[in-house]
Amino acid sequence: MLGGGLVYFLKEQITSGLKYLLAFSGAFMLGIAALHLIPEVYASHETSIGIFVLLGFLVQLVLEYFSQGIEHGHIHAHKNASSRFFAPLLISLCIHAFLEGLPLANETLGHNHSHGFTHSDEHSFLISILLHKFPIAIALMTLFIKSNVSIKKSFFWLFIFSLMAPFGNIVAIYFMEFFEANGNIMNKILAVVVGMFLHISTTILFETDESHKFNLAKLVLVISGGFIAYLVA
Repeated sequence: MLGGGLVYFLKEQITSGLKYLLAFSGAFMLGIAALHLIPEVYASHETSIGIFVLLGFLVQLVLEYFSQGIEHGHIHAHKNASSRFFAPLLISLCIHAFLEGLPLANETLGHNHSHGFTHSDEHSFLISILLHKFPIAIALMTLFIKSNVSIKKSFFWLFIFSLMAPFGNIVAIYFMEFFEANGNIMNKILAVVVGMFLHISTTILFETDESHKFNLAKLVLVISGGFIAYLVA
């Protein structure tokens, strides 16, 4: 909601910095995935866990077909577009956020499935989601404004989007006992989310510039994102 509000009040000033926000968040997400999430899902020693990581990569690829790459800052505005144009985009973003919210139940309940990770990394996954959702909200509100969607409708759909990760968290809490009693399903869900993280973060880093080249500012942000991920994880 904050990201969308900034677009409404600052408009072009905040939108022009979107690529830089994405570069930082992409590097941070990749760092958290490599330093924290991947070791965690593989610590279960399940031989099939890599299949779920690849499945997450594929799921994100399918979702981005419908979202038109808005997760990477791609904004394809259509003047006075109908709800049919926005429905697939919003549904894919909501599914994406819902899936990311599921593994947060471990933190909410205080469950420790990290197999030796210290207390300092408990909130790294949540921070990754927040850093990623912020530029997505900016891109989404920019799309709404450029497509002449009313402010009331824009903030309504942004609010619905903002509820999806907490809703995933609530659903996972409700079914946690079932997940744990049936082959550690939560670890498999986390592996799917890891695959999604890997797809998003690597695509962001490759697409931070239309010419596929980094300028100095973006390079500094990518290095900073990775370094902060190291400190957090």
